[in-house]
Amino acid sequence: MNINPLSRQIPQSLIETGRMQIHELLNNVSSLDFVMLCSSDGFQLALASKKKLENTGKIAAVSSSILAMVSAFISEINLIGCKTLSLDAENGHVVLTGVEHAHYPMLIVAVGSSDVLIGQMRYEVKKTSEFLAKINA
Repeated sequence: MNINPLSRQIPQSLIETGRMQIHELLNNVSSLDFVMLCSSDGFQLALASKKKLENTGKIAAVSSSILAMVSAFISEINLIGCKTLSLDAENGHVVLTGVEHAHYPMLIVAVGSSDVLIGQMRYEVKKTSEFLAKINA
């Protein structure tokens, strides 16, 4: 992801569009519990949730770090372009994906219960990410 140091402040219009898109994502995927849009440097921009989670700021920061570490790891093993990371746990699934906006890189964190359809979850997260990446802000 290219980061433009002169454009660190994400426009409010982009954040609002992101908020609407992640709410739509949450409603379109059955058993999806939580979706967050974060800045690439780990700050929460927008949240859509069906359940109460503590420390959403910490989730944003850790998610950003995880995606950055995996991107570095992928680079070390000569693979190109880490876009999405899926995590499976006994009680649920997580998808982290980068929003490759030309000026305002972001990421989406989606958390689903153990019965979420993972393929649908990944497809809808990717579709949302691609939509947000194309917005001229």
